Amino acid sequence: MTTVARPVVAPPEPWEFPEGATYDLPNGLRLVTYDVPGQYVVSVRLGLPVSLRDEPRDREGVASIMARTLDEGTEQHTAEEFARLLERKGVSFGAGMADAGLSIDLDVVKGNLEPALDLLRQILTEPAFPTSEVARQVRTRIAEIEQERSIAAHRAGLEFVRTFYAPEDRSSRPTGGTRETVSSITRDDVAAFHAEHVVASGVTVVVTGDLSGLDVPVLVEAALGGWAKGPRQRERHLQHAAALAPDRGRIVFVSRPGSVQTEFVIGAPGPDRSVEGGWAPYPVLGFVLGGSPNARIDAVLREEKGYTYGIRSSFRPRRRGGVFLTSGSVRADSTAESLRLLVEILEGGRNGFSDKEIRSGVDFISKTAPGRYATADAIADEAVGMALDGRTTAFTTANLRDLATVDRARVAAAFAHFAEGAGIGVDAPGAGWTIVIVGDAAAHLEAVEALGLGAVTVVTDP
Repeated sequence: MTTVARPVVAPPEPWEFPEGATYDLPNGLRLVTYDVPGQYVVSVRLGLPVSLRDEPRDREGVASIMARTLDEGTEQHTAEEFARLLERKGVSFGAGMADAGLSIDLDVVKGNLEPALDLLRQILTEPAFPTSEVARQVRTRIAEIEQERSIAAHRAGLEFVRTFYAPEDRSSRPTGGTRETVSSITRDDVAAFHAEHVVASGVTVVVTGDLSGLDVPVLVEAALGGWAKGPRQRERHLQHAAALAPDRGRIVFVSRPGSVQTEFVIGAPGPDRSVEGGWAPYPVLGFVLGGSPNARIDAVLREEKGYTYGIRSSFRPRRRGGVFLTSGSVRADSTAESLRLLVEILEGGRNGFSDKEIRSGVDFISKTAPGRYATADAIADEAVGMALDGRTTAFTTANLRDLATVDRARVAAAFAHFAEGAGIGVDAPGAGWTIVIVGDAAAHLEAVEALGLGAVTVVTDP
């Protein structure tokens, strides 16, 4: 019998994010291209660094309504005509507003990139904003607001930002506005916001896919080179971290009589990607605590106790500052016990992590990167996300390389830095956390208060 030696599997070579080519247009627009051979659906992403804080206070939500109506007709075409043009050219289009800015997504087969860019030009520079379409989107948004309040996870998120951020800060209110502010939005409000803020200066356009045979810089300049530059000062709000509420370290219980599940959102201030000591340990820390079914939280609450289908934790950086969030639902009869365990597990991070835990987090994040960024759309999404964060994808590569050096000591230092900055567990268990609970307050309030994790405020929806 012949014995064959088992082959030695070598560790993978260090992976780098694809290298892009950068071009700056005279009107302030920056173009970044990534040639991905064999991917014949070209992804175009546009990131416009306009802040939600630029919205008028009594018209909050106008940026979201504007984003939704950009493709609802132009100076040359009605909404129906424009929809048919997008369909005829095989163009998939989407736009949305978030804290980082306005994002526009466009995917098109390679052969139709030129006409697709012209359609993008019309969307950006000459949208019609028909009164009927704006009114329709306003009605849709109001209906969404009612639906969001009825879904426990959404309701918990709304109460969290209201509790966590200072009342005067835009972040304390929904991205898409409230019923009161959205109801007041008119076609003129949308057009005025667009005219002032949707300008070329500071915009990043990313084009990815098989670009062989295409002169993308020439095509983009021909389509968008005439887009008005506009003022640079619009980025002023993006340079400041959101203001936190001075009383954010407390528990808010949103009453839902008869709920058979209880929804939690537990959070604290977190770092941005410029954090001292490097960003790499923080995704690992989030992964180990609650980033997977094998993480500490699910190991106890799901596998051992059977209280939940899954609860997740992650650090969510913003351009300035950030937040650490843990969220998910549990069986109603385990409400108080689940909250006690969650706080215990999260604060247990100060006791350190095992080499096995750290290696599992590092391996997952680093070794799945080639798969995560294997397609043109994923590359484009990462590139425009970095641009809206004031960075390039050189950061993505550098962070992945730094990830290889992350060990127990660095993760422990990252947790200590996070906990100190957030004031976690300074005086007693539960200190420093903003905890929102959506569930049956009458049934579980007394048990939650008995945990001694802080003062509890009960909120009852009308």
